Amino acid sequence: MAKDQTIKLTRRQAAQFRQRRRRLLTVLAWGAVGVGILALAGWLIRQNTQPEVGEIIPVPANYVTHIEPGTPPGPYPTDPPAGGVHYGTELDAGFYEETDVAVLSQYPEGSLVHNLEHGYVIFWYNCAAPSQADCDALKTSIREVMDEFDGLKLIAFPWKSLDVPLVMTSWGRLLRFESFERAQARAFIQANRNHAPEPNAP
Repeated sequence: MAKDQTIKLTRRQAAQFRQRRRRLLTVLAWGAVGVGILALAGWLIRQNTQPEVGEIIPVPANYVTHIEPGTPPGPYPTDPPAGGVHYGTELDAGFYEETDVAVLSQYPEGSLVHNLEHGYVIFWYNCAAPSQADCDALKTSIREVMDEFDGLKLIAFPWKSLDVPLVMTSWGRLLRFESFERAQARAFIQANRNHAPEPNAP
């Protein structure tokens, strides 16, 4: 009789153990779901409350107009442009040197504004004013920031009409630099990349 009671007790304990384990696994699973939901909510809140970076540039209502390549696309409200009439083709992401401009069309801004429409951020730099050492340092700094973001939807482009060494633009945003500030450049990318009419375009 004692043996039967021991067997019943052992079975009951095993059943209780399995029941406790199931409850624990259920609690852990719901806890993981809760943590995931909180993390997602936090990310969404952060995305929607990021501080605005850069001057707001009103984009003309006819920005959707694609004009024939080779046709002068300007004038734009700002130099360099932060949106407006443009070509239907874009340039590849990457760092463009002064020597690269010679093989491009007469009006590269027509294509670059198309990049902006797709959510790109452009570093427009001017090496006409700084010394060669300063120019090399500026280029290196721009490259380093672009590399931090894996170069995704980022372009650096020489622009001789600037009165400062660097201007960054995204669609409807512009930030001027008297000297390079890495934190500001990173913040501009984080706040403005893919904030454009066609952010899902390549």
